Amino acid sequence: MAQQYPEHIWHNGVIKPWAAATTHVMAHALHYGSSVFEGIRSYATPRGPMIFRLTEHVKRLFNSARIYDIPMPYSREDIAGACRAVIRANGLGAAYIRPVAFRGLGGFGLSAECPTDVAVAAWPMGAYLGDDVLEQGIDACVSSWQRFAPNTIPAGAKAGGNYLSGQLIAREARRLGFGEGIALASTGLLSEGAGENLFLVIDGALHTSPVSAAILNGITRHTLMTLAERAGIKVVERDLPREYLYLADEVFMCGTAAEITPIRSVDGKTIGAGKAGPLTRQLQALYFGLFDGRTEDRWGWLEPVAP
Repeated sequence: MAQQYPEHIWHNGVIKPWAAATTHVMAHALHYGSSVFEGIRSYATPRGPMIFRLTEHVKRLFNSARIYDIPMPYSREDIAGACRAVIRANGLGAAYIRPVAFRGLGGFGLSAECPTDVAVAAWPMGAYLGDDVLEQGIDACVSSWQRFAPNTIPAGAKAGGNYLSGQLIAREARRLGFGEGIALASTGLLSEGAGENLFLVIDGALHTSPVSAAILNGITRHTLMTLAERAGIKVVERDLPREYLYLADEVFMCGTAAEITPIRSVDGKTIGAGKAGPLTRQLQALYFGLFDGRTEDRWGWLEPVAP
């Protein structure tokens, strides 16, 4: 079945037809991975379509561009406005939003000066890792590919080139018949999934690797830590050995695309009851409750699509 693309996209300041948003094959980003991007979701709520933590996502986009010295030709307000505009232009409520900024056609070579192109797309998207995974969970494996070492590639930037690592991890997992891969850091300790942060439930507490473990400091990760602490659930950021995956009571991944995806087995070893455990389900209820009104948005995370 052919991919159904949305009708409109925001490209370099203009809403235009999807097919008209093109760039040159010699664009710097295509050859050297010099792009930064975000993944953002909007949800249909009782108060109308809302974008989840738009301000924080746009801030991280600009922080990633700063790390890689990619000049941004638009303001944060411009990009936030573009996210809203592309949802309205496509008549979407619940959607996945992808802002991307990249070095376009200019000079040649790694340090060449090139203009920055910016686009924002939005389209409907369900569960990232497959149907029914939010309840039934996925089977994961520890990848043979490790995350990059400190002071090599900055894991704190959400940059296109960084995701070559994630592609190796994800494609290896799929080739071996797993739903997703889990990476170790260069230290041999747990890092994160191919494109998701990782949580382990041990004795009623929520454990997650620190940002020093070559992880992206995820916005969904921060959301769940905040919701957990408010619910009286202990949250521990700590170094985690690989074998703790096999000993944990529950394991789940999280991210804007993955939302909260339980892991029912790792390397063929069943985790807990082999499906979403009680604490995972509690956090799912708190998280999705933000969008249906069951969880009060005390933090102003929901930002309206309407101007």
